[in-house]
Amino acid sequence: MQIIYTLLKKPFFAKYMVTWRNPLSEKQLQEWESISFSSRSGVSVKGLFAESRTTVLKGIIVMGHPMGKEAKAYFLKNGYTDVLRNHGYHVLLFDLNGFGESPVGNFDYFEDVIAAGKEAKKRYPDLPIGYHGISMGGQFATIAFAEEQVFDFAIIESAANTLEDFWIHYPIAYYALRCIYFFMPKYRKRIKMIDRIKEAKGLKKLLLIYLENDAVIRNDAGPKFKDAASVPSELVIFKGAKHAQILKSEHREAYFKLLLDFFDTQTVKK
Repeated sequence: MQIIYTLLKKPFFAKYMVTWRNPLSEKQLQEWESISFSSRSGVSVKGLFAESRTTVLKGIIVMGHPMGKEAKAYFLKNGYTDVLRNHGYHVLLFDLNGFGESPVGNFDYFEDVIAAGKEAKKRYPDLPIGYHGISMGGQFATIAFAEEQVFDFAIIESAANTLEDFWIHYPIAYYALRCIYFFMPKYRKRIKMIDRIKEAKGLKKLLLIYLENDAVIRNDAGPKFKDAASVPSELVIFKGAKHAQILKSEHREAYFKLLLDFFDTQTVKK
């Protein structure tokens, strides 16, 4: 089956299914534990785990990467993990199946998100568990929230309302998606994000982060998710940044402050 899924995924992800490059130095690697855990997508998902650098522990943040060759390294290279670990959070990174170090599984990427949350819960059952997913890592998380109650709070960033909305910009992949949907109508219904977010379970709060005039995400995607969400939700829209690249814009400082303020608010003991 792995060969079949690899072939089916090539129209979508061929240029991203490459050997993963770890950006960490040998010294930095000593702070991280290589982990793996089973996912119902049919594979053993690979990831990295590191503890907070502070004595005051607030919670665990699980991070779902955008589509790209960097996979989980996206968060390592762009400063996310340092910011979180320096402010009292353990961090769990993982590669969606077929990306980074994770072998190719089926198309149920939301199962990888669920599995990552369960792994975090197994390690620290008494700590709050948050999720931050960007683009692809955010899209499939909206389905995970409907399938199982794993996370306590979450940030979804720059995610499309449906796969059609995203892949319409890429003709070959869009045609392949339409073919898959023709033969698998039940699967199409199961992964329609704008509908599944109506069934989200257990989240105390959901923060939606979007861009004005994102090249690949519709301008109304954030408002639509906010209106549809079954849990308390907040929407923040940034201007003047590229898709999944707010941290490389003039808003970097405000962006990281937004993330920390949200996580801190959700983990404070009342």
